Amino acid sequence: MEDMLFYDRMQFAFTITFHYLFPQLTMGLSLIIVYFKGKYLITKTLKYNDAAKFWMKIFALNFAMGVVTGIPMEFQFGTNWAKFSELTGGIIGQTLAMEGMFSFFLESSFLGLFLFGEKLLGHKLHFLTGFLVFLGSWASGYFIIATHSWMQNPVGYEILDNGKFVLTNFAALFSNPWLWPSYLHNQAASLVTASFVVAAIGAFYLLQQKHSEFGKLFVYTGVVFGLISSIIVAFPTGDLTAKNVVKYQPITFAAMEGIFETEKGGSEIVLIGQPNMLEKKLDNKIAVPNILSFLTYQNWDAEIKGLNEFNPKDYPTNIPGLYYAYHIMVGLGTIFIAIMLLSTVQLFRKKLFQSKWILWTLVFLLPFPYIANTTGWYTSELGRQPWLVYNLLRTTDGISPTVSSGNTLFTLLGFIGLYLLLGMLFLILVGKMIHKGPNTLKE
Repeated sequence: MEDMLFYDRMQFAFTITFHYLFPQLTMGLSLIIVYFKGKYLITKTLKYNDAAKFWMKIFALNFAMGVVTGIPMEFQFGTNWAKFSELTGGIIGQTLAMEGMFSFFLESSFLGLFLFGEKLLGHKLHFLTGFLVFLGSWASGYFIIATHSWMQNPVGYEILDNGKFVLTNFAALFSNPWLWPSYLHNQAASLVTASFVVAAIGAFYLLQQKHSEFGKLFVYTGVVFGLISSIIVAFPTGDLTAKNVVKYQPITFAAMEGIFETEKGGSEIVLIGQPNMLEKKLDNKIAVPNILSFLTYQNWDAEIKGLNEFNPKDYPTNIPGLYYAYHIMVGLGTIFIAIMLLSTVQLFRKKLFQSKWILWTLVFLLPFPYIANTTGWYTSELGRQPWLVYNLLRTTDGISPTVSSGNTLFTLLGFIGLYLLLGMLFLILVGKMIHKGPNTLKE
């Protein structure tokens, strides 16, 4: 049973991690594309229209990869997690079906019109199709996170005698206090990824001294969007999300922050430290006293419960992984704000496009928003363990009893090989698009 659970979790973790490399860019990029097309309608400057079409081509490739990698992930609900689907399908099926019926079809239908219908539609209707693509992509994220929020903080349900969950209040799915902070946090983080990608490609063009007009446009746009979204990720959305964890999952918060013992007179915030699970403490820690209490409760002396206050059987199953994922996410988010703030200062000083070290930094930072988004989701998912539905359904009770660990391992290895090939193909195609450049896309 333990081997089966391990491989089931590994397969889902691998497929969803790879899959989410693509939606996090498309959701953020859709807003930037709408911005470019809107600027063209206002200014009639052709470079904005060419920029919108260039990034929509990259959006389309990301979207296709997201679809291809998302389908096997969804099949796992019926193969590896059949018991979970049987017990909770009456609830999570609602939001997942809405995501497919409303969001996916809206996004995919109008994506084709944006890509191929500009001359037929005219620029105003072309802008509308781009806006509807943006609306569909963000609605898709909303319904997925509504599903996730119910698993984190179940509401509006009843459990029948046979153990099945049934929905008693449909509206509760969308008034869940967990939903909006986590949704806005996720969308802002997606915009961070898109902003850094746009800025990195622009910086690359400037450093290579080609497509310079678009290079300046992309750097300017990426830096401005990047600064705004990086700040929003931290505050208010990150702050509100963390306070939800404190309120509804205090044991998760203690593990995230590495609080093994309840501290009297206020809790310190740990900047660096390594969880020692044998001695139940943090080794080699560097901490600032009372800051965590103030950030959490706006009270320097507020008490935050440590892991010692809870039953060990309810501890997150991988406390070191949860702790490191959370701190990597927070650390990278802080770096993003600092870099984008510095870049914005140089932009207004009219020195950014000549500052090669900042341009190289923007290029070098391109993969790190992906890492921050991934560790952010790891924080959320590892924090919910050992539960599939928090405090109601344990992970061990949600797996498929008839699927062997050998079958799961075999298909996991197959996914790894297939996704490696898909990833290489994706990078080759995107590389060709970037090398060709947007100034070759003429009306």
